[in-house]
Parts: sequence; C-alpha cells; structure tokens
Amino acid sequence: MEETAAHKQWVTSYHDLLTVHRVELVNGIKNTDCILDNLLQSGYFTLEDKELVEQNRTRHNKVREILNIIHGKGHEAAEYFVHVIYVAKEVYPELQDWIKAIQYQPSEHLLRKPVLLTDAVWQYSEKIRCQLRRETKFVTSYVQKEDFLLDDTYTETLMELINAVNETKGSISHLEDLFSDTGVINEDAETVFVTGDAGVGKTILLQRLQNLWSKGELCADVKFFFKFRCRIFNSFKEEDKISLKDLLFRYNCYPDKDADEIFSYIRQHPDSVLFTLDGFDEINVDCDPNDIPDISSPFDPTHPVALLMNLLHGKLLKGSKILLTARTGTDLPLRMVRKRVTLKGFSKDHLLRYLKKFFKNKAHQSLVLTQLEANPHLCSLCSVPLFCWIIFKCYEHFQSTCSSQRLLDYVTLTDIYLLMLEVFLNRSSKTGLNKRNNSQSETFKAKRGALMRLGKLAKEGIENSNFIFSQEQISAADVSEEDLQLGFVKSAGHYDGCGNQSTYEFLHLTLQSFFTAFSLVVDDEISARETIKFFTGRVPGGKQQQTLGSSDPRPRFKRSSREYLLEFREHFQLTVLFLCGLLSKTKTDLLNHLTCQRKVQKKRLALKSYLVDCVKTYMINDFYQMRAVPRFMWLLRCIFEVQNEEVARLAAKGICKDYIKFTYCNVYSADCSAITFILRDVQKTIALELDNNNINDYGVKELIPCFSKLRIIGLNANQITDDGVQVLTEELAKYKIVQFLGLYKNQITDIGAQYVSTLIDECPSLIKLTIGYNKITSEGGKMLAQAVQKSKTIKHIWMWGNQIGDSGAVAFAEALRNHPSLKELSLAGNGLSTEGGKSLASALQENSSLKILWLTENELDDEAARCFANVLKVNRSLQSLWLIKNKITLLGANSLIEGLKENSSMREICLKSNKISIEETTALNAEQRIVF
Repeated sequence: MEETAAHKQWVTSYHDLLTVHRVELVNGIKNTDCILDNLLQSGYFTLEDKELVEQNRTRHNKVREILNIIHGKGHEAAEYFVHVIYVAKEVYPELQDWIKAIQYQPSEHLLRKPVLLTDAVWQYSEKIRCQLRRETKFVTSYVQKEDFLLDDTYTETLMELINAVNETKGSISHLEDLFSDTGVINEDAETVFVTGDAGVGKTILLQRLQNLWSKGELCADVKFFFKFRCRIFNSFKEEDKISLKDLLFRYNCYPDKDADEIFSYIRQHPDSVLFTLDGFDEINVDCDPNDIPDISSPFDPTHPVALLMNLLHGKLLKGSKILLTARTGTDLPLRMVRKRVTLKGFSKDHLLRYLKKFFKNKAHQSLVLTQLEANPHLCSLCSVPLFCWIIFKCYEHFQSTCSSQRLLDYVTLTDIYLLMLEVFLNRSSKTGLNKRNNSQSETFKAKRGALMRLGKLAKEGIENSNFIFSQEQISAADVSEEDLQLGFVKSAGHYDGCGNQSTYEFLHLTLQSFFTAFSLVVDDEISARETIKFFTGRVPGGKQQQTLGSSDPRPRFKRSSREYLLEFREHFQLTVLFLCGLLSKTKTDLLNHLTCQRKVQKKRLALKSYLVDCVKTYMINDFYQMRAVPRFMWLLRCIFEVQNEEVARLAAKGICKDYIKFTYCNVYSADCSAITFILRDVQKTIALELDNNNINDYGVKELIPCFSKLRIIGLNANQITDDGVQVLTEELAKYKIVQFLGLYKNQITDIGAQYVSTLIDECPSLIKLTIGYNKITSEGGKMLAQAVQKSKTIKHIWMWGNQIGDSGAVAFAEALRNHPSLKELSLAGNGLSTEGGKSLASALQENSSLKILWLTENELDDEAARCFANVLKVNRSLQSLWLIKNKITLLGANSLIEGLKENSSMREICLKSNKISIEETTALNAEQRIVF
C-alpha cells in the first residue's frame, strides 16, 4: 500500500495500475466468479474468454488469466475490473483498503453500469437476511389472524448481567451489549447465556435481535445468522446422525448454490457466525455436558444434540457467537459461559411504554392505567410481558362490551388464564363477543369437548416434556381442525430440507401447562391420587430420558427426583400452579358445569392435604435455615393460587424464625401478594429481605398489609421509584417499628429522599438505612442529613454511589458534629472534593460516636488527608477510615502516619488505589494500620 503514492505519479492508465499491483491482486482476490460474471454481462468478456479462465485449476491462475485477457481489452475494461471490486465490497472486503489507497473514484459512465453480486457467500448471507426479515417482521397474535409489526409492539425488558456467583453486576441497555466485553465471566467461551421465567420475554428478545440483524442494524461483522428452537432436538431419534453442515443448512436455510464453498468459508471464518438457540431447558434428551462425546470434525455425522453441545463447548466453530436462552434454574457449566444475563420482565417504566404502544387511544390508556392501579395484583402480573399481553388483550375486548370493570374482580394467575380462554372461545363464536351474554361457565360448557381434547394433547406433552406435536399426535388426541381454529395451538413447521410435514405447538408453554391442569381437574377418569402425582414429580406414563453417549443401551435416568422436576422443569411447576388455581373453592361454580362435583371435591381435599404436608416439612425446615429457597417461593405461590385461608394460617403459624430471606429468588411484584397472603396471619414482628428481585412499586403496594409486622425490610435492587418509596414510608411511619430499611440500588431521586427523611424524623425505631446507588443529588443529601442530625437513634447510614457533592457533605458534617448515636457513615462515590472532606474532618473533631467512615471513590487529596490526620490527634472513637480510590499521594499518607502515632484506637486506614506507587508503599509498611 505504501508504494501506491509513489507509483501514482507514473501510473497513467488502469492498464498500468493492474500491472503494478498484479501480485497484490492475484493474492487478494478470493472470488473469481463475481468478476467473471460481471465482465461477461457487461460485454467486456466473451463466453470464450470465460471458458479460457475456467480452464485453470487454481484460483491464483484464474486471476492471472483474467488480468492477461483484460490487458488486451483496453482501458475501459481495466477500469470496469476495478469498479467491480469497488462496488462489491461484501465480496472483496480484503481489497477495500487497496481501493482507498489508489483513491478510486468511478467514472460517470461506469456509475450507470450495473454490478451483479454473484458471490455464493454473499448471496447466502443475503438469503438468510431476507428469510429472517420476513419471519421476524410481524408478531403473530390471536388465533393467528392478527399480525402486528414487531417495531410497533416490541418493548424492552430489564436485562441484568450476572457474575459467576450469581451477583448482579449492572444492567444491559442495548442488544449490542450482549456481545460486548462487559461482564465477561470466561473470555475463552462463546456462549452468552440468557435466563428468565416463562413469559418474561426470551423468545421475543431473540426475534428482535434477528430482525435488527436482518436490517443491518446489529452485529455488522456477522455474515451468517443461524436460529434454532431447541425443541427441534427432541424430534430426532436416538439413532439419528447428521453432520454440522446438515444442521446448519437443512434445518435452517439451504444455500441456492455452492454449499461446499459456503461451508468451507464458515469453517475458516467462524467469527462471522451467530447462533441463537431458544429454550435449552426444553431439550428432552438427558444431556449432561460431562457425558457428551467430544467431536472435533465438522464432517463426521453424529447425534444432533452432541453437535449442539460441542458447539456450546467450543469444540466446533470455535470463535462463533452464541446466544442461548433457558428458563430460570437451568444450569450450564461456567466453562461454557462467556457471560450470563437474566431477564426480569417489565419495570414500571417499561410497562407504561408497552401500555402506550398497545393502546393507541390516550383515553383508553388512561382508563386501563386507572383500573390497573385499582388492582395492584393485576398490575403486578403485568411485570411479566406475556401476562401483560393477556391482560391488555382482555381489556381490549371487554372495552368493546363496556364491561372492562370485570377485570377488577380477578385475583390469581388462573383467573387471568380462564378469562383469556373465555375471550378466545367467544371470539371464535360466529355471533362475536359483543353480542353474547353467556357466563364464563356457560361458555366453557359449550366448548367442553374441544377443551378436553386439547387438554389430553397438552397433558401427554407435559408428561413427556414434549412441546412439538406431529400430525399423528394431533390425530391420536382426536383434535379436530375446528379445535385448532380456536387459536390455542398454532403451526410450528420448520424447514428441514425434507418436505413440509406439519407440526404444532401451544401458543406458549404456560398455556400448555394450563390445559394440562384443566384436563387433570375436569377429566372424571383421572383420580385424585393421579392428580397429586403431578405435585411430587412421579408422573404416570412419562417416558424415560435416555442419556446421550452412554454405552449401555438401556435408558437411564439422571436426577429424575422430585426436586429435579420441581426446581428445574418449569412446565411441571406451572401445571401444579394452575392445578391449585382450578381446585380453589372460588372455581366451584365453573367446575360444576364441567365435571362431577364429588370427584372435584376429592381432588380438592387431596390437594389441601398435600399442601399441609408441605407446610409441615419444607416450610418449617426452610425457616429454620433462615433462607427461603426458590422452591419455598413456589410453595407460597401455590398456597396463594388455591386461596385456602386455612393452609395460609397454618403456614403463618409454622414460621418459627423471625427472619425470612428471599434474596435472588426471582420474586416479581405479583409474588408479593403470595407473601402477604401468608404473612398477614403472623402474630409477631419479623424481618423480610427481598433484595435483588423485581418487585417494583406495585410489589410495594401489595406488601402494605405486612408493614405493621416488619421491623426489618430489605428492598435493595428492586426497581423501586419515588412513588413506591412514598407508599413505603407513609405506611412504615404509621407503625413506627421499622429498625432497618434497605433501599440500595433503586431509582430514587431527591423526591424519594424527602420521603425517607420524613420517615427518619417520625420513626425513632429506625437504626439503619441503606440508600446507596440511587439518583440522589445535593438537595436530597441535605434533606437526609438534616433528618439524621435531628435523630437521636440512627446508627448506620449508607449513601454509597449517589451524587450529593460537597454541599451534601457539608450537611452531613453538621449532622456528625456532636451526634449521639451514629456509628457508620458511607459517602463513598458521591463526588466529594477536598472541601467536602475538610468539612467532614472538622466535624469529626467534635464527634465521639462514629466508628466507621467510608469515603471511597471520591476526589480527596493530600490537604484532605492532612485534615483527617488532625482528627486522629483528638478523636478516639473512629476505628476505620476508608479513602480508597482518591487522589492522595505519599505526602498525604505520611500525614496520616504522623496522626496515627498519637492514636491507638484507630484500627485501619485504607489507601488502596491512590496516587502512591508500589515503591512508596514499601517504605510505609512499618505502620501496619495503613492498608494499601
């Protein structure tokens, strides 16, 4: 390239240019077909010329022959040769720097000549783009008759990065960030592992990703996008074997030509490939990653699941990008995981955005929001996007009948699904919903036969962890075309290169679980004992899972215990949840129209007995451990869904410990109703930790009946805004028993800080407050400091990661001065400069209560360090001073060491990550209380 400028002076024609750069072109041109095709169609080459070139066996010789022929064709043919390379950037990316170096500008007449992009790799990439663009442009809705543009309906959900020990490490705002280096756990792995509960938006996230790529708006370096639903791997038999090439082309998108050339390119450029694999937990084959045979050859046929696992291991196409989704609780070894992401549904802001997209009419938006606010639990269910869609769809239909107030009466998830079925069934009626006055019971009775047939199909699938049904399975369940037209089951055909055999699936796994529960409850031939077996995981008729790669031909299980099914098989959990809802006494009238009342009563009593046993075993044991595991949260959901007051009271009585911990349990705002359903009957004060979940403002509202019993409440990292804080503080102020309030890492502004400061004023029992990593500025900081100054009982204030600045620090300095009780104060990461540090140091000279002061990640310098050194000479209460990540040099460190000579009570001063070199710290090691 450097020679180009020198040659430019004497290169007088494109003939000369091609001669000078002949070697570079021979080595750089990877594709001769595109150049040949264009030279032929433009008339510069004849068929004889093309045949002469193609007689050469190697690519290099073909390029040489093209250049030789062009040399005899004239200046314009040589220029057109360069023009093809200029236009076909995707085909000749390696030569684009050369094009820039020669400063090529196309002639006016060449701009009018078309250039055909006939490169097989580029054409295949474009075919995938066109296919994905067509498949992802719309979101299919009701009865597969309504399509909505994805761009008009898609609303982002909360996405959080999770580290190797399940700690939240920040949020993801843009889809491109899924593939960035932020939050990487294992840089040698390719798989981005995305988890979340059913209905939280994993599949629609992938559809959005696919759609953006197809339009060239995401992952520009990706040429090939292969999408798979993991359910497809259940359709393979144990003896089936295919190659990687077959998996990519036959089961995704088949090239129109030169499949071998394209596959060769993919093998040589794995970094140009992106896979999305949806629903890893739905693979029915027992695929313990440690038992999968290693595959290094991309040509050898093997079982498709083995191919998949070796892709995830990086044994095949090492360097490709992989996005794998699964439901919460699904395990993947960390050695296979590049980064982990969890989806947490809609925050309050997301919900409002989705509301505006769904209801275009502002009057309707206002009406729906008002009615949702009147039913906090219904509003909380909307934090799960799927449930939100169902609720909004029901609102939409009931608005047309002026009966949308009906939704205010619905309490549980089962209620919402029954309502959805009612809307589906009435919609399919010829008279239409707005002309029918049938009750829900009458509507279900009229369609009982269809519902039972669909229930039979769903139950067989759930028992066998099967979510895709063949035409034969549809026929075996007696499901008719009319049943399919109800809209609960949709076509799920996939391209496999072997015809278009019809396959089917339920609209969503939750709907299949609901129909399974419906069948178990309504089918008179299913006994109460058989129904309860679904709770224990010992399901009759379920086929055994075979372990891939086992030399033993007999099927063998892996963790087929109750815990495995209930904790890791969400379709069983959902079925059980809906069983509880359908067997609730509130559904008596509905079931009386559908089945034998006596048999339903037997099932109801069996369910009650089972839940009582659970309360006496799991529940009490879990409380002794002082930590409510996810399985216990699931049990609370069941008790709430069944709405059995007696079981709830028994559960409340069984709470032996006074400290309940639900941290990292995927608790949504709707789950707060279940927690409240139990805790309202507790007869003592307790502590409740809900940190690192997604309860948001609606969950706070649902906890209102509990606040009279809570002396400790942890709501850290829960998407709570000022509105939620207002409700929380007003309720806690009524009872004046709260001792510890955790609001760390939420979305609280100065407005919320004012509410909290009022609580400090009115609630002398409050001892500890964590309100770090919010959006509090100097104004909010001043209000909190003034409240702390007046309080005689507050002991711990953690404000890490706000922006109160020096003026806020001055206010806290005044609060510190002569404060009788404050033991710990954190103002780390608050934008404090030397002035703020000096104010705090001055106040500490008149304080005898503070033990720990955190000032990490501020802008304190040697002058501030000198002021704190003076504090050491007079203050004997302070024991720990953290000055990590400030601007203190050796001079400031020496000042602190001098101060320590007159202070024997100080235990540590932390100076890590300041402006002190390793050599300088060595000289300071004599004072062991200085920590570097």
